Amino acid sequence: MHTDARVEPPAPTVRPEIAAPNGTHVVDALVVGQLFLDVVFAGLRGSPRPGEEEWTADFGWGPGGIANMATVAARLGASTAISAAVGDDPLSTLCRERLEAEGVDVTGLRTVAGWSLPVTASLGFDGDRALVTGGTPAPRELAEILDPEIRPRVAIVHVDDTTHDVVRPLADRGAKVFADLGWDGTGAWDTTVLDGLDGCYAFVPNDAEAMAFTRTETPEQALEALSSRVPLSVVTLGARGVLALDAATGERVRVEPVPVDAVDVTGAGDVFVAALAVATLRDWTLRERVDFAALAAAVTVARPGGAATAPTRAGLVSWLDQHPGAAMAMRFAFLRDPYR
Repeated sequence: MHTDARVEPPAPTVRPEIAAPNGTHVVDALVVGQLFLDVVFAGLRGSPRPGEEEWTADFGWGPGGIANMATVAARLGASTAISAAVGDDPLSTLCRERLEAEGVDVTGLRTVAGWSLPVTASLGFDGDRALVTGGTPAPRELAEILDPEIRPRVAIVHVDDTTHDVVRPLADRGAKVFADLGWDGTGAWDTTVLDGLDGCYAFVPNDAEAMAFTRTETPEQALEALSSRVPLSVVTLGARGVLALDAATGERVRVEPVPVDAVDVTGAGDVFVAALAVATLRDWTLRERVDFAALAAAVTVARPGGAATAPTRAGLVSWLDQHPGAAMAMRFAFLRDPYR
């Protein structure tokens, strides 16, 4: 997303893209799902009432939805590709160009004639944001869009009860699939949606989503329930931190939040999921992986502009240098190890 805030240049990749012997392309990360153009208005005093107009200098725009995760993964050093539908409208062209500028492989973008990319406006106030989207969802199924030639090490998919034909092929190619689910505006929280997790490596809902889908009363209970569906279950708690459980080893962590003054929480969940997926490419412990993702999300929400201001790994170290303290230095010492 373009923003007036300072944006760090893309970082070197974790592992360069290579051509596999069978002609497929190996990348670190692939994101699959719905693409939007986002316009973000942060720092508002409140929700504007009918007939009012409010100005804010904290404004950003650019590719949103699944593109947030592609941008973050590329910024954090992963060779990254995207599979999504785009239209033949100028906004689709704009988003393609911005993703290319971030170093994202856009050959998996599929043009749908006669369709226009939806636009989402994010209004940020009172430490949260409200969203309004104009347009219609992509008229093609994700399974039709998915590039059969790509072989990712990790993949991020917005799953539902229709995406089994995407998750399973990716898992069969050896990818660790990180699942993302959206808010259910109907309030039904149909548990059959969780069937779309079959084949996923990790599921990363927030606490409200996790409890609603599992019909549990606490985030801890939701974490336990989800561990029967995926090897790695993670529940984000916003300003209260993160819970994670590795079902294979039984390892369980609770990560405290990184203390920041939140300016714009737009895309915070996207940043966290993408950073966690990229961290899985490293030889890090579960706590280090979750800490890495929590730090990336915290640094991002402390800046206006959403995922557009997501840091590089070098940017994370720079931020830590500007916020010294014994506890922080010990917690994130692994980031300063060039061999990890």
